[in-house]
Amino acid sequence: MTDPNEVKVEALLGIINSSAREAMAEYKNTGHGVPDIDAGTFHPLDLATDTLVLRKAIRLLEGACEQLNTILAPPQHTAYNASSVNNYNWACMDVAAQSCVADVLEKHPEGLSVDALADAVNLDKIKLARVLRFLSLRGCFKEVKQDVFANTRLSLVLKSTNNVGSCIRNHRRCPKYAAVLYETMIDQEFARSHTVEKAPRAFLLRTEGKTKNFWEMDGKAREIFHRAMLGHSEVHGSYAVLHYYPWDNVSSMVDVGSGTGTISIPLAKMFPRLRITNQDLPETLKLSRNIWEKNAPEALLDGRVEFVTLNFLEESPVVGKDVYYLRGIIHDWPDDESRVILRNIRKVMRPDSRVLIHDYVLLRKFEEPDVGANDFSEAPDPTLLNFGSNTAHQHDMTMWLLFNGKERTLNEFKIIGASAGLVLTQTYDFVGTMLLEFRAAED
Repeated sequence: MTDPNEVKVEALLGIINSSAREAMAEYKNTGHGVPDIDAGTFHPLDLATDTLVLRKAIRLLEGACEQLNTILAPPQHTAYNASSVNNYNWACMDVAAQSCVADVLEKHPEGLSVDALADAVNLDKIKLARVLRFLSLRGCFKEVKQDVFANTRLSLVLKSTNNVGSCIRNHRRCPKYAAVLYETMIDQEFARSHTVEKAPRAFLLRTEGKTKNFWEMDGKAREIFHRAMLGHSEVHGSYAVLHYYPWDNVSSMVDVGSGTGTISIPLAKMFPRLRITNQDLPETLKLSRNIWEKNAPEALLDGRVEFVTLNFLEESPVVGKDVYYLRGIIHDWPDDESRVILRNIRKVMRPDSRVLIHDYVLLRKFEEPDVGANDFSEAPDPTLLNFGSNTAHQHDMTMWLLFNGKERTLNEFKIIGASAGLVLTQTYDFVGTMLLEFRAAED
């Protein structure tokens, strides 16, 4: 009699093999072959904005590998490795990012002794070597010979000039917020509150005697944050929206909570007839204008872009545009504030206007099947929900820790959209994130 569990393992092995080969084919299609784990330079595909096929293959590969390991490994092994007790990748990555080790090593592609490296970054050489060896286990840095280290393609993202490096440094306090999660769930004041003011971050700051709002930043912190948002888009494949949404049919768009133009700058370059309105708080728009002048001056000269201040919790964006685009906005906020943001947009929409919400989407086992999705990938059996990837759920935790915000299921998006007079009409699966198109509901 065939063992059903053995059949499941064989199916996972098949998914691992086929998805790995699909990923390899994507690398080969560039003419540069498959990258080596010790490569000291980026592969051209690493810097591409359209890597959706590769990302879909990796999603399956990661999910199947993790599920296979969970099946075959003793549960105590898996549980221990998953706990913070034995998972210090984040701490070692933070050391490397904060000390700019990768910046120093870039000048020494053949490698640099840990003595000289420690002197350059002003750290103890024995402790630094331990950190680098820990990271080398994951292909982040390599020990080319005893006590001599060099960069790899993975460690290059930790450079101070790399947007992803800024993203990693920007999240360095999240483990501290996570450490008080249970305390916030039993605290009389915080336990049943879903407001921004009662998030775990606020709880920790209160114990430290601080009350600073997350969005209260000085000029330097604001610049780092917006660079981190660029890195965030690179990590999670947000630039797929440039290639897979029909922008050719759009004449005008409003980037609601635009930041410094993470999406709207490349959008302006790819679609030069598109008129763009950037809307955000005054301090952000001042920084944004400087970045546009540097990276897309032709759009400013042509008058195709404008900057209009907006507090989206208190005001509506500009009136009557084709598209209102919100990237990483709704997940920052609890339901009440999210409804306010969407209602303020609904007030100024034309009958044919669209709202694009670009966020993570959670998949749940018992989600109702009819969620109005037209383009929605389904994981093959026997991979877990979300293709076995926990990225969306990790982000859900981050939003909880910072703001009492959350990632949502498609059905939750439908409900929150309906409360603002919007109906979900189309979805686009970008692997790391999804793009949800809403239109005005018929009266």
